[in-house]
Amino acid sequence: MFQRREFLKALGAGLMVSALPNLSYALAPAGYQRLLVLIELKGGNDGLNTVVPYASDDYYRLRPAIGIPRDKVLQLDQHVGLNPALSGLMPLWQNHELAVLQGVGYPEPNLSHFRSIEIWETASASNQFLSDGWLSRLFRQQPLPAGFAADGVVLGSQNLGPLDGGARAVVLSNPQDFARQAKLAGDQQAGGHSDALSHILKVEGDIRQAADALSRPAAPSAIMAKTNMNPADAPTAPPKPNGAFQQAIITLATLLQNGARIAVARITLTGFDTHGNQNNTQNRLLTELGDGLALLRQQLQAQGRWDDTLVMTYAEFGRRPRENGNKGTDHGTANSHFVLGGRVKGGLYGQTPQLAGLTDGNLQHAIDFRQLYATAIEDWWGKDARNVLGSRYVKLPILRA
Repeated sequence: MFQRREFLKALGAGLMVSALPNLSYALAPAGYQRLLVLIELKGGNDGLNTVVPYASDDYYRLRPAIGIPRDKVLQLDQHVGLNPALSGLMPLWQNHELAVLQGVGYPEPNLSHFRSIEIWETASASNQFLSDGWLSRLFRQQPLPAGFAADGVVLGSQNLGPLDGGARAVVLSNPQDFARQAKLAGDQQAGGHSDALSHILKVEGDIRQAADALSRPAAPSAIMAKTNMNPADAPTAPPKPNGAFQQAIITLATLLQNGARIAVARITLTGFDTHGNQNNTQNRLLTELGDGLALLRQQLQAQGRWDDTLVMTYAEFGRRPRENGNKGTDHGTANSHFVLGGRVKGGLYGQTPQLAGLTDGNLQHAIDFRQLYATAIEDWWGKDARNVLGSRYVKLPILRA
């Protein structure tokens, strides 16, 4: 008899699926045709050395060893600029496709990795404990249309994050591995099974259906028809990736080029918990981030999808303004984040960090992260955010119609 543990073993370490108890989908408005891409900067990226307040003497007073030299900063205005490792983002800034958000956080911040990322991914208050991700709640209350291969895909992590607790979410390294694992799961079915396994086997059927959609190449003519693309502009083979983050970008681009229909993708770039030797580690990671996002833009522009893609970064927290004794930084609060896409109104949003006279050694937030979620749900997808987020949040004016 086919047992649950055999089923899970068959899927292998590279695949995880979370499914709704009722997998029938009502028709929904066309808003989910637009793609949301979440980039998790796992470990808590240091926002002050990402979006650098180079005009502030307090910044250099607090960071005598790790502060980014003024003459190296990629200036955005007379007060702040990007870490030079993020040169890959400058073309987006110059094309007004990059929104830089300063001071993103929430009231009564928690400095635990585990708890703070849980707050971000469930969209809870700091003293509220929710069991499902904010995207799972959205898709349960306002489902995707029929025909989507999955609600979302997750790359670079085994954790479903905001898709945990109900969404049809697929964790994969690449579509071919997913298809092989799903076929293995299907081949292991045997004989009858108890009623207790009915839901598991229903999920397994969805896995194989999603595998077929995610791994089946689309004809070039179909791709061009969907994107109003001229034959001369048809997507070419993706470049060879430079590292795991670019590999995840290429995997996502390949899924979309193959015609897979999903509403959201989450990609994790890990290693940002920089308690020591921060600059070497962060510069490497920010180079991966900037170059990877530039590659994502290039790939989706070639597919004619860039205007229908919204990219948002997030992390569990920022870092403390004052460097520690190991040329690193410790867990902090408010942070800088990026939103980019063909419909983004580029510019600076939020508040430049106020570094003089810090009362508890940490930054105050100017933007509640749930404002970002409300903007994505309502202005990007045209859905109702109130029941998902538990309250109304002021949306950010970062999107063009």
